[in-house]
Amino acid sequence: MCGIAGWIGWDDGYKYKQPIVEKMVKTMMHRGPDAQGIWVSSHAVLGHRRLVVVDPAGGAQPMRRQHRQKSGVITYNGELYNTAELRTELQSRGYRFQSRNSDTEALLLSYLEWGPDCVKRLNGIFAFAIWDENEQTLFMARDRMGVKPLFYSQKDDQFLFASELKALLANPLIRPQVDAAGLAEILVMGPGRTPGHGIFKGILELKPGHALLYSREGSKSGSYWQLHHRTHHEDAKTTAAHLRCLLEDIVERQMSADVPLCTLLSGGLDSSLITALASKHTAADLAPLHTYCVEYEQSEANLRQAEAGDAFWAEKIAGFLGTRHHKVRVHPRDLYYALYNALLATDLPGMADIDTSLMLLCTEMRQDYVVALSGECADEIFGGYPWFHHPSATGFPWMKNLEDRMATLSPEITALIKPEQYLDHRYTQALSEISLEPGEDEEDSLKKRISYLTMTRFMPTLLNRKDRMSMASGLEIRVPFSDHRLVDYVWNIPWQLKMAGGEVKGILRQAAQGLLPDGALHRIKSPYPKTEHPLYAEMVRSRMRSLLDDRSSPLLELVQKSSIKLILESQGKYFRQPWYGQLMGDVQWLAYLIQTDAWLRLYRVELQL
Repeated sequence: MCGIAGWIGWDDGYKYKQPIVEKMVKTMMHRGPDAQGIWVSSHAVLGHRRLVVVDPAGGAQPMRRQHRQKSGVITYNGELYNTAELRTELQSRGYRFQSRNSDTEALLLSYLEWGPDCVKRLNGIFAFAIWDENEQTLFMARDRMGVKPLFYSQKDDQFLFASELKALLANPLIRPQVDAAGLAEILVMGPGRTPGHGIFKGILELKPGHALLYSREGSKSGSYWQLHHRTHHEDAKTTAAHLRCLLEDIVERQMSADVPLCTLLSGGLDSSLITALASKHTAADLAPLHTYCVEYEQSEANLRQAEAGDAFWAEKIAGFLGTRHHKVRVHPRDLYYALYNALLATDLPGMADIDTSLMLLCTEMRQDYVVALSGECADEIFGGYPWFHHPSATGFPWMKNLEDRMATLSPEITALIKPEQYLDHRYTQALSEISLEPGEDEEDSLKKRISYLTMTRFMPTLLNRKDRMSMASGLEIRVPFSDHRLVDYVWNIPWQLKMAGGEVKGILRQAAQGLLPDGALHRIKSPYPKTEHPLYAEMVRSRMRSLLDDRSSPLLELVQKSSIKLILESQGKYFRQPWYGQLMGDVQWLAYLIQTDAWLRLYRVELQL
């Protein structure tokens, strides 16, 4: 993948803008360690950091192309999986390609041919910006699921954009100011985030499946893709066969690269199925597919439990498929010390050791590989999480213990951000986006509501985590289950059919028949693991104790020391259930607050309260 940035302005100050855009781009060197490029015109400066994956010689950016009277310059982060089809159609329309098989060129020429409607033809993960010098317009778009990030800010007649928040913050027009809503996103919604919210004042995120056009008249944005209701007429056998064909095509397309490729293999259904399909396409190479999983250093107390966990099953699947498997063991000290690097990668507090373990795993994988496939997103679209099967009446089902969490904040802060009101507002906002089919079965309507909330509010957190933890070391991770064709199809499969055979994600298991051993095929879901090692917990608690004694800590303005001490003394029993997702407990809340303290310091956050 890559990092993109740009500055559009209607003054003639491009000479002073260029070094600033260069500085913005430099903050994202980790996203593109192979090359940097800058393109300058009177009113636009575009920047790019490149990670070479496809067409090393022909894919340099920013890229400029012209066809008849049309011309454009693109800076692009992503991968297209239908480049060949686009090239064929464009060539039939008279376009000549200068590169061997660059998806960047295919995308730019698609824009010259079809304009903003080109996004509807794209299959891939992407965030890009195209400057039209003739029309003096900037067009930006983001992939349908939001796999690739894109932030922007409009200040009077100046427009800025970048892949990461840190790049925008490197521009003097942007100050690291956070108002009450931004703080509520951190303390109430976090580690998730409301779609479109950029946390910092004046920064917005281009939402998944959205495009934006900027000109002298201002900016206009809107959705180019939505989930559509269609009656599903296929029976279980036909549906499973359809899913199998879709997944085979998706994985085959996503294995296209001019660099080495591997897979993440946890031993669960989703990653095992992706690995099984990938291994079929590497068989002709006579070299085994390489697979990776994370393995925690274990204490004696939980060693026996680990023997039946992910690492055990990953090794079993690897043996069955004949892959060359690598277990990356991480020590609790490394998990703790990586909290700060994970913060810098994400620009915001995150999922604690769940983030850092992935970051350490990706760092190890990057020693030999540039691209990896992952099983992310299957639980969101097929209904694999517990909250699908034990739904709550209201609220985001992955967010619990709000009252207990807010009790750790100072009364002044809770009065300011109004946690319950803020959460209710965001929940109501999300519900307003859902369009249910009239006359639809009551259970299907309920499950679609939960599915929509999960895909648009929970899944982005995991995709953001995957992008930032991998790109921190220049590793590109592709997520086959996020292919919009698959999402479109699964959205309309009735709930009972999704649970075919009475099993969670039963229809996906049927689609995987013959690819995996029965034990893996019917294994109960195990979430991405967190460490249970007491050393990690003690290191987190020790750091929190030191923060409580540090009068210079900005965290002290936000928390109630007496309540934090209750967590420290509870020995993991403060929260009765995870407060976010399936894994975030006492230690993760403390680590989240530790990251919040570091965020306030390192980013010199100005709280506008």
